[in-house]
Amino acid sequence: MNSTSKRDGYDYDYLVVGSGFGGSVSACRLTEKGYSVAVVEMGKRWRPEDFPKNNWNTRRWIWRPGLKLQGFFNIRGFRHAIIICGNAVGGGSITYANTLLVPPDHIWDQGSWAGLSDWKGEMPAHYARAEQMLGVTENPILGPADQMLKKMGEAAGVGHTFKPTRVAAFFPPEGEAGGKRYPDPYFGGEGPSRSTCTSCGGCMTGCKHDAKNTLDKNYLYFAEKRGAKVYEQTKVVDVRPLNGVLDGSDGYLVTIESSTSWLMKRRRHLRVRNVVMSGSSLGTMELLFRLKQSGSLPNVSDQLGNGVRTNAESILGVRFPGKDVDMSRGVAIGSSIHLDEHTHIEATRYTRGADAMGLMTTALVGGKPGWTRIFVWLWAALMHPISFLRMSNPVGFARQTLIFLVMQTVEGSLRMRLKRRWFWPFARLLSSEGDAIPTFIPEANAFTEKVAKQFGGAPMTTITEILFNVPFTAHCMGGCAIGADAGSGVIDTQNRVFNYRNLYVVDGSMIGSNLGVNPSLTITALAERAMSFIPEKQARVETPQREAALAA
Repeated sequence: MNSTSKRDGYDYDYLVVGSGFGGSVSACRLTEKGYSVAVVEMGKRWRPEDFPKNNWNTRRWIWRPGLKLQGFFNIRGFRHAIIICGNAVGGGSITYANTLLVPPDHIWDQGSWAGLSDWKGEMPAHYARAEQMLGVTENPILGPADQMLKKMGEAAGVGHTFKPTRVAAFFPPEGEAGGKRYPDPYFGGEGPSRSTCTSCGGCMTGCKHDAKNTLDKNYLYFAEKRGAKVYEQTKVVDVRPLNGVLDGSDGYLVTIESSTSWLMKRRRHLRVRNVVMSGSSLGTMELLFRLKQSGSLPNVSDQLGNGVRTNAESILGVRFPGKDVDMSRGVAIGSSIHLDEHTHIEATRYTRGADAMGLMTTALVGGKPGWTRIFVWLWAALMHPISFLRMSNPVGFARQTLIFLVMQTVEGSLRMRLKRRWFWPFARLLSSEGDAIPTFIPEANAFTEKVAKQFGGAPMTTITEILFNVPFTAHCMGGCAIGADAGSGVIDTQNRVFNYRNLYVVDGSMIGSNLGVNPSLTITALAERAMSFIPEKQARVETPQREAALAA
């Protein structure tokens, strides 16, 4: 801990809430500038040997600490979407699909941030720095699922759009098998040693081979090396301005407690000059809602919870039941095609034996979106019972299935609110409102049915799409979006919360439009940009009057 901070009455210069792509970047750059930093993370720290063998081990895979499930993968259900995210030291990087893509330029001309800065001129340098830190490279391993997607794209007339994804993994030299240990390959020997990728497809169930470039191997690693303190399995429950200065000019009193204990919460308080909210889109929205409603931060913009986006996502796929195929080999997302200028499909997989997600899938049928589609699905099940039973059997799902992660750049959003629900009146819960997010994407569904028939497979979708017209998404964004003022956003173009000083939001909630691609690289680049506005720490000379006030 920085001794200067303690001497002037503060525990830290900055407290960062969350250690994902926004939080780890913030911690790294702030310590680099000479500030003392604390990082508060709800999840656990994971080593390669700690990860479960597959996702059937729910105790070590699912994050639901109230049920004593202390994994790293969180599933949250809302009326408009099923949202999946990560909880761990390193945030979503521990369980994300390891795909880092630059979105198309036109996303900067849409949404709440349009016209507020020279985004197209500024962002390339920040993307480049993020790619360098994360070790982004073109995927050199095209597994069976990628080869199949290429053939399907050619059959649909879009084969020219096929390309390998750009991913953050340490691959072996050409001709060498994966799994070999090397000294730090990225930072001139200043970083940790690494092992090469074995193409097991296990990126989303935790990389057991230490080949995936998760944040604890780069940004967070250097933040800790420079003195940042990580409070794992800890959550923030209150952030209150110090000394009665309501805009936070004198800093904040932050209350933290255990996120995994039922009884011994070990509550404590930290006095900090600045707070960076980086708890993911859902986490930051929920915390700010609670602080606004409790009166701790009452002046947070009423735009909080508006403009929440999901990339207009849908999960489809083709399953080849009973066939001698293995779609699980490769990296989690190895390649992609574009059906049109708005619709992007990525070939996705789980490692062999990680079949638990098969419980959430079923046969894809036609019909219109809505409750009437259930009857079409039931009729198809009666007409083809053996096929439906095969599709419903999760065993073999990862080996047999080419999963399509479908994303669109079309504009569309919903709202989040913190309120009491009829089924749980005991406390306020984060809830979705607004128009339904498109679940049924006609272009993608038609493509899936066509190529499944052509290549001898069975078309697949999620059970929630059929029964509830609700999509799965791993890409929840927005809710604390960048805007021109408090009437159009929650933060300004330097990520400062409107109506407060020394308070920032740096995570997926800052995004102002649908990206149409995996958002992790954009969050990282925007975090780099946000930290570029914070100056190097200067020696601070306190007046006797101020020292007396702080002591009091």
